[in-house]
Amino acid sequence: MARRLTPLVLAAGLLIGASALAAPAPEFTLSNAAGQAVSLTQLRGKVVYLDFWASWCGPCRQSFPWMNEMLGKYQAQGLEIVAVNLDTSRADAEKFLEKNPAAFSVVFDPTATLPPQYGVKGMPTSYLIDASGEIILQHSGFNASHRESLEASIQQALESAR
Repeated sequence: MARRLTPLVLAAGLLIGASALAAPAPEFTLSNAAGQAVSLTQLRGKVVYLDFWASWCGPCRQSFPWMNEMLGKYQAQGLEIVAVNLDTSRADAEKFLEKNPAAFSVVFDPTATLPPQYGVKGMPTSYLIDASGEIILQHSGFNASHRESLEASIQQALESAR
């Protein structure tokens, strides 16, 4: 499902499936459940897996355990995971998180101001951002068949950051 995009296709904004991008990641500052600000700027120098999700998203129930596993395996090497919740109701997100706990940062964007900046088309959509703040991979959806290729992309980004 990985697609490499030419600059012309990238410029047209056709972000479908998993794509290699190499474009600057839009900056953001959003609050977590404790009200603390989390920003992309404060994560500069780390590889960031940025995931957009909602409580009604079926594949998100599969991606959360995988993201917990990836953080456990690679955080010491410089991986950070930030999951951006897009529910308009915080209670819906909290119910989801009770059943699907997150070891990674969860921030809330109830007015969905960030998805248009990233070109999010569906849930979940994730972006791998390198240590310099460039989006190097975009991936839509999630299932067991995606795990291996996404982990390989994370490993490669961490290697490049050394």
